[in-house]
Amino acid sequence: MKLKMSDKSLFAVLLRSPWWISLLIAVLLGLVASALLPADYRVAGALSGFPFAVIAAIAAQRQWRLPSAARVQQTQLATSAMGWPAFAALLEQSFQRNGFTVAPAKGEAVDFSVQRQGRTMLVCARRWKSARIGIETLRALQAAREAAEAPQALCICLGELTDNARPYAAEQGITVWQAADLALALRGMPLPPAPR
Repeated sequence: MKLKMSDKSLFAVLLRSPWWISLLIAVLLGLVASALLPADYRVAGALSGFPFAVIAAIAAQRQWRLPSAARVQQTQLATSAMGWPAFAALLEQSFQRNGFTVAPAKGEAVDFSVQRQGRTMLVCARRWKSARIGIETLRALQAAREAAEAPQALCICLGELTDNARPYAAEQGITVWQAADLALALRGMPLPPAPR
């Protein structure tokens, strides 16, 4: 049985928040406990903030790897100015750098089939410049995924998902990369200068 933390739990919220908030809670709990508790219980009370210190460390480690807002914007501008062949080559390099074997896919809905450790993921990326991605694109990707019996599917888009596409992606387990995810995937890779 696989346990999953609720997205609305305090620890899940703190993991998504800036790391220093959890550290501040840990310090405040320690100070309040040491100030208000009897001398015999001060150490135990001060340690009540330890779980928040652990959450701060986990959140800091996760946030350390995230690209800055400037890098996300630079990536978005640079990739939106690219043509499909250049963008496809950049994605292929990124997947290969992360240990995937990349093969071009046949059909309209899927652009790449990538594999790592025997697991296949179908990637839809050709509509990355679209301002909005609708449910039709995701349905076509899901149909291709089912036909290929692939365990994972990925849609890459710089624009927003429509109101009915977002819940469909979550329901079908389709991963969606937007500007921040793309910036993380392309981290350290040279991008052409963004147009002015």
